[in-house]
Amino acid sequence: MLHLFNTMSGRKELFEPHEAGKVKMFTCGPSIYRQPHVGNFRSFLWQDVLQRYLEYSGYEVDRVLNFTDVEDKAIAEAEKEGVSILDLTERVSEKFFEDARLLKIKLPERIPRSSTSVDQAVRLIKILMEKGYAYRHGKDIFFDPLKFEGFGRLFKLDMSRWPKEKKRFRRDTYPGRRWNLGDFILWHGFKNGDTVFWDTEIGRGRPSWNIQDPAMITESLGYSIDISCGGVDNLHRHHDYNIAIIEAISGLEFARCWVHGEHLLAAGKKMSKSLGNILYPSDFIKDGYDGRHVRFYLLYGHHRKRLNVTPARVKETAGMLDAFTEMVRKAIGNEGGAEVSDGHGSAIADLIGGLTRQFQDRMDDDLNVKGAFDAVFDVMSKIVQARGAGRLSLGNRSMVEDQLRRIDTVLQVIFE
Repeated sequence: MLHLFNTMSGRKELFEPHEAGKVKMFTCGPSIYRQPHVGNFRSFLWQDVLQRYLEYSGYEVDRVLNFTDVEDKAIAEAEKEGVSILDLTERVSEKFFEDARLLKIKLPERIPRSSTSVDQAVRLIKILMEKGYAYRHGKDIFFDPLKFEGFGRLFKLDMSRWPKEKKRFRRDTYPGRRWNLGDFILWHGFKNGDTVFWDTEIGRGRPSWNIQDPAMITESLGYSIDISCGGVDNLHRHHDYNIAIIEAISGLEFARCWVHGEHLLAAGKKMSKSLGNILYPSDFIKDGYDGRHVRFYLLYGHHRKRLNVTPARVKETAGMLDAFTEMVRKAIGNEGGAEVSDGHGSAIADLIGGLTRQFQDRMDDDLNVKGAFDAVFDVMSKIVQARGAGRLSLGNRSMVEDQLRRIDTVLQVIFE
């Protein structure tokens, strides 16, 4: 039975969806104004494993991953390059799809975009204004967090710090892990010179980043879901904004479980353009690794712990994966001497059954991919010994392969 660490409660909890056997899951996707790096892909990968393991466990998963394609940064980048925002975001999205295929990320059928959810954003803003949570200031529209009871509860924000005077924050995003203690923007009213805007019931302008995710979520999954995922950066402002907007409208709990992943570091430091230490999947391929190696490196750990990229560590984990796949070849391959009968009884069957038992025990413990792989590695080493001692029949080998293929529906690193 799957237990996940719920950021909202601060503890591991038995996962129980609203509807038995079905899971609604939202995973924060990329802002497609710039090519996602391996730190971004680490998040997409553990979210991919979460979906795959839920399906492995028998759930029907309705997952939405979104593209943010209309925001301050995208507009500025397009202007800097002298291209349209559509040309910019299409180019980046194609690269994202290419890298996702390389890393065997199972993308959901629906990938809504900010630009395709403007009508829903307008509907949400109108409701928020009618209910008194949002207000117009000039041509812009803001949300007043003080009107929403329990604001900041995901982050555990100390509301005693809130300033007495009215403050408004107009930008889509702000740098760093900081809180904007004031009203946040929902709608950017049109200004002379703006190149991206829509004519809507609430005026000419564009939705802010703060309303874009709620629009895409509610349009695709409704107002109450089972799991919401993202990186730890989203705990500053973004996810509490989502809660405030959606719950202010519906009056329902937005997400039953919140799952957040930690940073990927490069040589001990957070990847950033200013430091020049950003890595992309293609950088690993140039160094002679393949997509399976990259996927395994980014998954071999725990999503709630930081992972540091160093050449030595990448080489070590790639070697571990190669050693494992060699064990698989030795265990289930046709070479290796005469066939033996199925007469070695329950001991071999129990050993082989340990593959999925050990895998599930650790995956059920907060998606412990590293522990699950290590346990399967240990069992496989014993199975290879049994094969070498002539105690593994053709039927046994078929059982091993079946179990490994089932496990690999989640890991996607064992077989090609």
